[in-house]
Amino acid sequence: MANVTPQSPLYNFPLPEIENWLRRMGCEQNPKQLNCWYVKKPGWEAEIVLDTEELLVTYFNAGPNNTNIRRAFPYSLSLKDIEDAVFSGP
Repeated sequence: MANVTPQSPLYNFPLPEIENWLRRMGCEQNPKQLNCWYVKKPGWEAEIVLDTEELLVTYFNAGPNNTNIRRAFPYSLSLKDIEDAVFSGP
Protein backbone atom coordinates (compact mmCIF):
# COMPACT_ATOMS: atom_id res chain seq x y z
CA MET A 1 0.00 0.00 0.00
CA ALA A 2 1.20 3.50 -0.77
CA ASN A 3 2.48 5.65 2.06
CA VAL A 4 -0.40 7.69 3.44
CA THR A 5 0.07 11.19 4.84
CA PRO A 6 -2.31 13.67 6.48
CA GLN A 7 -2.87 15.06 2.96
CA SER A 8 -4.08 11.65 1.71
CA PRO A 9 -7.82 11.05 1.24
CA LEU A 10 -9.40 9.43 4.27
CA TYR A 11 -10.45 6.43 2.14
CA ASN A 12 -6.73 5.54 1.75
CA PHE A 13 -6.40 4.85 5.48
CA PRO A 14 -7.16 1.40 6.91
CA LEU A 15 -9.95 1.37 9.50
CA PRO A 16 -7.60 0.69 12.47
CA GLU A 17 -5.62 3.84 11.58
CA ILE A 18 -8.82 5.92 11.37
CA GLU A 19 -9.91 4.55 14.76
CA ASN A 20 -6.50 5.36 16.28
CA TRP A 21 -6.70 8.89 14.83
CA LEU A 22 -10.14 9.39 16.42
CA ARG A 23 -8.78 8.20 19.77
CA ARG A 24 -5.82 10.60 19.48
CA MET A 25 -8.32 13.41 18.84
CA GLY A 26 -10.05 12.59 22.15
CA CYS A 27 -12.97 10.55 20.81
CA GLU A 28 -14.50 7.57 22.60
CA GLN A 29 -15.92 4.64 20.65
CA ASN A 30 -19.46 3.46 21.38
CA PRO A 31 -19.00 -0.17 22.49
CA LYS A 32 -22.44 -1.15 21.12
CA GLN A 33 -22.14 0.69 17.79
CA LEU A 34 -18.49 0.49 16.79
CA ASN A 35 -18.89 2.97 13.92
CA CYS A 36 -20.09 5.70 16.34
CA TRP A 37 -17.75 7.92 18.31
CA TYR A 38 -18.31 10.67 20.89
CA VAL A 39 -16.12 13.70 21.53
CA LYS A 40 -16.39 16.51 24.07
CA LYS A 41 -14.29 19.63 23.71
CA PRO A 42 -14.46 22.97 25.54
CA GLY A 43 -17.65 24.61 24.31
CA TRP A 44 -19.02 21.75 22.21
CA GLU A 45 -19.69 18.02 21.98
CA ALA A 46 -20.43 15.81 19.02
CA GLU A 47 -21.11 12.36 17.69
CA ILE A 48 -19.01 11.16 14.76
CA VAL A 49 -20.33 8.29 12.64
CA LEU A 50 -18.20 6.38 10.16
CA ASP A 51 -20.91 5.82 7.57
CA THR A 52 -20.63 3.89 4.33
CA GLU A 53 -19.98 6.88 2.06
CA GLU A 54 -18.92 9.65 4.42
CA LEU A 55 -18.04 10.75 7.92
CA LEU A 56 -21.12 12.23 9.61
CA VAL A 57 -20.84 14.70 12.48
CA THR A 58 -23.64 15.88 14.76
CA TYR A 59 -22.78 18.79 17.04
CA PHE A 60 -25.19 18.70 19.98
CA ASN A 61 -27.12 21.84 21.01
CA ALA A 62 -24.88 24.00 18.80
CA GLY A 63 -27.47 25.68 16.57
CA PRO A 64 -30.20 28.23 17.14
CA ASN A 65 -32.44 27.35 20.11
CA ASN A 66 -30.03 24.54 21.06
CA THR A 67 -30.72 22.55 17.90
CA ASN A 68 -28.18 20.06 16.61
CA ILE A 69 -25.95 20.86 13.64
CA ARG A 70 -25.23 18.01 11.23
CA ARG A 71 -22.38 17.94 8.72
CA ALA A 72 -21.14 15.31 6.30
CA PHE A 73 -17.58 14.93 5.02
CA PRO A 74 -16.84 12.61 2.10
CA TYR A 75 -13.99 10.15 2.57
CA SER A 76 -12.37 11.72 -0.51
CA LEU A 77 -11.31 14.69 1.65
CA SER A 78 -7.88 14.51 3.21
CA LEU A 79 -7.43 13.46 6.81
CA LYS A 80 -6.04 16.93 7.57
CA ASP A 81 -9.01 18.72 5.97
CA ILE A 82 -11.50 16.55 7.87
CA GLU A 83 -9.58 17.01 11.12
CA ASP A 84 -9.48 20.79 10.66
CA ALA A 85 -13.19 20.96 9.83
CA VAL A 86 -14.55 18.56 12.44
CA PHE A 87 -12.39 19.46 15.41
CA SER A 88 -12.63 23.23 15.00
CA GLY A 89 -16.20 22.76 16.26
CA PRO A 90 -19.59 23.79 14.94
